[in-house]
Amino acid sequence: MNASTTTLRHSFAIAWPLAFNALLVQSMLMIDTFLVAPLGELPVAAMGIATTIIAFVLGIEIAIGNGIQLLVGRAFGSKSQAELAVAYWSGLALNTLTSLIFLLLLSVFSNDLIKLITNNIALIEQVEAYISITKYIVLLTAYTQVCTAYCNGTGKTKVPLKGFVIELPINALLSYLLIYGGLGYEGLGLEGAAWGSLIAILFRSLFLYLTLKFDNEIVLTFPKQRSFWKEIQPQFAEICPIAANFFVLSIGATVYQLLFAQLNLYSFVAITLIFPWLRAATQFPNSWAQASAISISQALGKNDTAMLKEFIPKSTRIGVQVSVIVAALLLMLSYFMHWVYPDLDAETHLALILITPLYIAIPILRAYNTVSGNILRALGDSELVLKIHIITQWCLALPLCALLILYFELSVFWAFAILPIEELLKMLPFYHYIQNHLKRLQT
Repeated sequence: MNASTTTLRHSFAIAWPLAFNALLVQSMLMIDTFLVAPLGELPVAAMGIATTIIAFVLGIEIAIGNGIQLLVGRAFGSKSQAELAVAYWSGLALNTLTSLIFLLLLSVFSNDLIKLITNNIALIEQVEAYISITKYIVLLTAYTQVCTAYCNGTGKTKVPLKGFVIELPINALLSYLLIYGGLGYEGLGLEGAAWGSLIAILFRSLFLYLTLKFDNEIVLTFPKQRSFWKEIQPQFAEICPIAANFFVLSIGATVYQLLFAQLNLYSFVAITLIFPWLRAATQFPNSWAQASAISISQALGKNDTAMLKEFIPKSTRIGVQVSVIVAALLLMLSYFMHWVYPDLDAETHLALILITPLYIAIPILRAYNTVSGNILRALGDSELVLKIHIITQWCLALPLCALLILYFELSVFWAFAILPIEELLKMLPFYHYIQNHLKRLQT
């Protein structure tokens, strides 16, 4: 068995827990929505607004975590406990600083931000109450994400998976009891869901802390002979472009949503309904991309670059093959849309039919770009990946989308078609730069 095949198997061992981690996160959001739904439309809307705000902050922390796990992977490959400790503490410092900044911003400006989204007084009050509790999740996630990144980077991806398995039932049970009460206790309503989520994440934080503390193979003491401030600067330089990449794409996704909202109601509802399915469907290709990046980082740490010229093309092909399976599942879903959403208007179903070939194609195109982007980051080209996303999305795709919707007033098909077109635009530079790296590796 050659080195690249061994690394592919190692990547698979990393990837499947990552995929289930992501699916469990999606499941927790669905469970919270399911539990709150009986309270009525107002609490559901309040939770939707609040979780959107909190999720944006958590997304930045997760993006920082993705950068940390590449540094950890490189240190793990070099078998340097000192480098592992530096990567861990640098990541924790950056994520903690990020969480404190956003906690302060949420404490001071949350009311103003909510009023930009809605002018319903009753809704504003419920969103504020929910955020006043869940904003502390930002602090806990700063810690859990660094622990998760450390475990992922060292190949122990089952540890974070166990943490989510612990958190999920605690969240569901506590949230139900705190929302509706029981045994003489009067429920808190929507605030109960917030407390349930916060306490459940606290349990996961405790599990990760104890796991790292009592693992004899892990030594997280910062090396005494090295200056923390001197070590942290190069670590920040590698992590920040990855976090900036998420920020750019996240704002871009929000602009897309605002533009799609200018379509007729039925078209906008169709796009809104299909987005959660797309997010869930792309978790497996995304997880493979992350696992490949971790494997490359570990190989670089070992200074084993020879096998990368075989591993990179094979990894890319597998990512695309996984996405083809995902696309086939989305095709099957398209035949059952009437059963999944039986109460929709005929015009909404027509809009869903019109965009079917587009949302089936997106995972395949996006998988190639996601795997390529993660490979380039692992090879040290995070800033290059950021530039590709900025140029293709902000300079080309978004202006074209605005032109088609606001000026030409074209149908939902052409508006939604900008998403796969954006992925096609990204494929060209990603392919070019991956080939450049492969040529350098061969020489």
